[in-house]
Parts: sequence; structure tokens; C-alpha cells
Amino acid sequence: MHIQTKKSLIVKKNTAKASDAKNKDVLRMKKSQTDFIANLSKIKKKIKKKISKIQLGKHHKQILAQREPIKKVVEKTAHPIKREVKDFVKTGISGFDDLLVEGIPRGSSILVAGGAGSGKTIFCLQLLSYHAAHGSKGVYISFEESEERLEQHMNDFGWNPTQLKKAGKLIIQRLSTFDITRSVDALLAKAKGELLIDIEPVILPKDFKPDFIVVDSLTAVASAFVGKDDAYRVYIEQLFKFFEKIGATSFLITETNQIPTVFSQTGVEEFLADGVIVLYSIKRGNIRENAIEILKLRGAQHQKKIVPLRIGNKGIDVYPEQEVFGGIDQNE
Repeated sequence: MHIQTKKSLIVKKNTAKASDAKNKDVLRMKKSQTDFIANLSKIKKKIKKKISKIQLGKHHKQILAQREPIKKVVEKTAHPIKREVKDFVKTGISGFDDLLVEGIPRGSSILVAGGAGSGKTIFCLQLLSYHAAHGSKGVYISFEESEERLEQHMNDFGWNPTQLKKAGKLIIQRLSTFDITRSVDALLAKAKGELLIDIEPVILPKDFKPDFIVVDSLTAVASAFVGKDDAYRVYIEQLFKFFEKIGATSFLITETNQIPTVFSQTGVEEFLADGVIVLYSIKRGNIRENAIEILKLRGAQHQKKIVPLRIGNKGIDVYPEQEVFGGIDQNE
């Protein structure tokens, strides 16, 4: 018995030592984890501090400067509730549709904003050509460039406008802003100043109901109404109502400076529009680089980042996996 007791005590001692050793290992591991987390926190703080001191390049500053006034307008703008979104459409532009979760709500009116050379006209011609080639009807309304010039753009990219026109899927027409202002002025005079008038803002060919409409550009229309703000407002409101009435998905081009201080002519445009797509032309040294962003799109989810855009021989390619810059602006 005495020998057994002695053995039992030895076993208990060894077990106790093993337990102590295990507890010490656990404590050491916990301390190690605590130290690691503390060090990680310090590293994060150092990184944040360094990032906050990074000087933005000129091209970064240009994007931020260009985006800021647009953001302020969008944030302050209320939007009319139109309809329940049941159907979505794509643009057919390589890479751009990857920025959309489902697509653009069918029947939406989208502002396509940007400076000269940013690719607005090509973007709209390309999406119109894509849908016309896939059986939808489209109209390109120009207040600036001629039909021949626009068709030449399409031919340069291999979009064959002649074939699309013969198939009855595409119409390109040039309208006069003078004719528009004259008709609106006449209607306003007849209505004795009443703004609740009914006008046909766009004359479409008989028996042609478009699925997609491009207006190039609202800036040209606004310039024809200089000093006639009420008349311009009437026309724009009637234009958006017309698109909604016929159920067309519309893309309305607006011209801005490369680094704009204003976004639209009156503020009516972004109030009525369902979405804003911004195209950038950023100067880096002697080279300009293009980028694109879906600034807002009511009724649809989309990625919120600025990504590169390239205009090649076959049209526009967008690179959704690349950001023009990221991780620097802490307020974004």
C-alpha cells in the first residue's frame, strides 16, 4: 500500500506539472495574440497616418474636383417616384455592364455628362448600335453634328449604320434648336404665360416607336434658350414626360468643363433624370486618360467607383476591375 501511495503521489505530481506547463503555454499564447493585435493596431495607425500625408497627383485631384460639384447636386436633389422597376437593360459596352448588378431600369432617363473628348457621343452611338443590331429600335437626335458625320463615326467603328437603317431599327436625325425655341415661344405666347402647356418636344417618324433614344445635347438646347429660362424649363419637362409616355430608355448628353464648376444648366435636368453617368478626360502630362463612373442610378444597384475607359478601333472598352485610384481619399 505504501508503495502504491508513493506511486500515486508521483503520478499526481507529474499530472500537476503537466497541467501547469499547459496553462503556461495557454497564457503565453494568449499574451502572444494580445501583443500581435496590439502591434497590428499600431501598424494600421501608422499606415493611416502615412496615407493621410500622401500628396494626390494632378490627375487624382482633377477627378476629385470634377466629381465634387456633381456629388453635391445629387445629394441635395429630390427625385420623383415614377414606377416599379420590373425590367432591366444592358448597354452592350464591354466592361461597363459589369458595373451594373442587373442593368439600367428600362424606361429610365440617364444623363451622360462629361467634357469635350471624354467619349459621350461614342458611348451613346455604341449602345444604340448594339441594341439596334439585337432587334430594338433606336433614335439618335442631334442638335449639333450632322447625320452624315454621326454615321461616319459609326462606320469608323464597324457598326454599319446603313444596314441598321434599312432594317428599320435605327434613325439618326438632326433637329434645329431655332425651330424648337420658336415653337415653344409661340405656345407660351398663345397660353399667355401659362407654363402648363402641351408640346411635342420631338417629332418622331410615323409608326416608329423607339425603345432607346439619345439626345445630343441638352447643352445645345439650353444655349438656344439664353435669357428664356421659363421656356427652357417647359421644354425640358415636356421632353422627359414624352420619353416616359412612350416608355423609351433615354440617354441625354450634357456638356461640362473637364473640371466643371456646374453640372447642368438649370438643375431641372438632374431633378428629372433617373441616373447620371460621368465620363472623365484627365490630363496627365501631355496625355489625356479617360475614365467613367456611374454616379447614381435610381432603382438599380451598381458599383461606385471610377474606372478606366479606352476608345479603340471597335469602340469603347471599360475596365471594371481597375480603379483610377483608390484608398487615398478618406471622405469617399
